[in-house]
Amino acid sequence: MKRMVVGMLALIAAATPTIAQETSPPNLTARSIHRRAVEAVIWGMPAVNFDRMFQAMRKAGGEENQIVYWSGIPDWKNQTLTPNPSTVYLMPFIDTKGTDPMVLEIPPASGGEITGTVMDAWQAALDDVGPAGVDKGKGGKYLILPPGYAGTIPEGYIRLASDTRMAYALLRSNVGSGSEADVAKAVAYARQVKLYPLSLASDPPTTTFVDAVGTVYDSTIPYDLRFFEALDRFVQREPWLDRDKAMIDQLKSIGIDRGKPFEPSPETRKILEQAAGEAQALLEQRYEALFTPPFYEGRQWALPVPHDLSEGLSNLFSKPGTYPVDDRGTFFSFAFSSIKHLGSGQFYLVTIRDKDGKAFDGGSSYRLTVPAKAPVSLYWSATVYDRDTHGLIRDQKWSSRGSNSPGLETNADGSVDILFGPEAPAGKETNWVPTRSGERWEVIFRFYGPRKPLFEKTWSLPDIEQVAEQRGQ
Repeated sequence: MKRMVVGMLALIAAATPTIAQETSPPNLTARSIHRRAVEAVIWGMPAVNFDRMFQAMRKAGGEENQIVYWSGIPDWKNQTLTPNPSTVYLMPFIDTKGTDPMVLEIPPASGGEITGTVMDAWQAALDDVGPAGVDKGKGGKYLILPPGYAGTIPEGYIRLASDTRMAYALLRSNVGSGSEADVAKAVAYARQVKLYPLSLASDPPTTTFVDAVGTVYDSTIPYDLRFFEALDRFVQREPWLDRDKAMIDQLKSIGIDRGKPFEPSPETRKILEQAAGEAQALLEQRYEALFTPPFYEGRQWALPVPHDLSEGLSNLFSKPGTYPVDDRGTFFSFAFSSIKHLGSGQFYLVTIRDKDGKAFDGGSSYRLTVPAKAPVSLYWSATVYDRDTHGLIRDQKWSSRGSNSPGLETNADGSVDILFGPEAPAGKETNWVPTRSGERWEVIFRFYGPRKPLFEKTWSLPDIEQVAEQRGQ
């Protein structure tokens, strides 16, 4: 026993210098910065997501209180997170500057239709617009109020109170058949949207539209120092919300402090870069976990939005005892919008694996057979994204095929085969979505104007299955 005690004391003595070294002030500080930076990435994801989109708009030539839009069906250059390349997008970026409410005017759904949501800068939904929104397709004047606004609100406006100085809306001008004429019609209808200060409502100025077609509009998430630079811009601009005050000192410790420049030392920069990489790995792990349970039992499709998160995004996280920051960070690492009433205007299913549970391989060929009578009043689409960035795969002819894709071939029973792979199958290009060898990918299947059979699951979407390669000639 005595020998054992002596041995243990020797081990402790040998370990003491190591423990002392690990708990030295420099090491404790470095580890604290690393831990807090990882949490800052997860907590600040929707804020950085918003800032990345806003900075992309500014790079395209736009400013606050203008509308960036695409004057055609977006191609791969629209590098927002999992966008829909089967519709005409427009995004008003709203800045109340703390004093003046802004009016977002949505036209009546006659000769066109807008689907979308107005959000605060944390991307929490203020409300939906259009036929599935408050105006029910009649059109309306949505009044976005600055934080704490106490002024008089005139009659005839739909009041949306924002907790943040800036806000934005993700709007889609729905396209009919996908023909050039229908696209042009959807673009013309989109430009009927108006944005102006309430103080100028008696004689509104002309709304400025910034066309992003042909521009690489890159708002994908950078897991490096740029993430913290974007988070700093957000913190400098927006008020602290009560729910987030615990993060004030956390961010100060990594160099983000309101009213002070963000100037990390070379040593801190290295720590922040490492922390961003670790946060990315954590978010990837959480993303994959969101596919359990699946939407259909025994299949790979899922709606990767946990209930607490969808509820929180629709009520500004007002439910006591619930603040799903981890799920929120995961969600906004691959998406750029929330919805007030999920399932009323649109519904999404996502998959990252084939029928056999294997991750999609960019060098292999696959088929999705969409059964006849899909439960939609508008259209459905299947879109491929880069699994690593959650953006559209770059330099591709197109990224999506859907019921409104020109020339889409239908089977005799009314079903449709959507084909995925690095090369088009012979004679089947109109039903093909390209992938890239050596890269991972994922699919979002969208239902616009979803109907009851989808939610009752009397109509179901089969899994994507790998098939023998059938390359073009």
